[in-house]
Amino acid sequence: MEKTVLKATPRDGKPRKLRRDGFTPGVLNSSDTSSTPVQFETSALNKLIERHGPNAKVWIELDKKKHFGYIKEIQKQPVDWNVIHVSVQLVDQDQEVKMHLPIFYHGREELEHRMLMLQVSKSEVEVVGKAGKMPESIGIDVSKRESGDHVTSADFHLPKDVHIHETEHESYAVVRVQRELVAEEPAAKPAESAATAPEAAAKE
Repeated sequence: MEKTVLKATPRDGKPRKLRRDGFTPGVLNSSDTSSTPVQFETSALNKLIERHGPNAKVWIELDKKKHFGYIKEIQKQPVDWNVIHVSVQLVDQDQEVKMHLPIFYHGREELEHRMLMLQVSKSEVEVVGKAGKMPESIGIDVSKRESGDHVTSADFHLPKDVHIHETEHESYAVVRVQRELVAEEPAAKPAESAATAPEAAAKE
């Protein structure tokens, strides 16, 4: 795997002050259930998440030592969605872990050109495997699929030591024919006839 390194320093100060100073508070969780409060440079952390996703595998550099792990949880501000806290799980590369990986479906535009659409039922999959071999996401090309085709675990090309931890024949998405919804025009109201007063009998 690409050796992605993120520098951490012991947390120094309250979370609000850290964020004002350009840092994001976080915690390093060890396999022995101990935890270490740390802080990350916000710009470096955001670049890591943007490039490798919310399950990024990463080497954490702390006190001149490097520790392998993966991002376990990201907390975001509900208004602007800025990252406000990150939890990193430290593990051995050969340690077996269970994770939920996001599924990215590529080729939807090609389906739309053929008047098809992808109906997604699950956007992530639970997998088990060695931490060092764990992918950060799963990509599926659906551009050549036909109507009625299902995406199942057989379409996931995972590393040898990583396995799906869900029902074998579960459907994650299916290709359907597009149905354009044509709004029915409201029926035209019958033209109202001009009210005609009954002719009054001429009285002399």
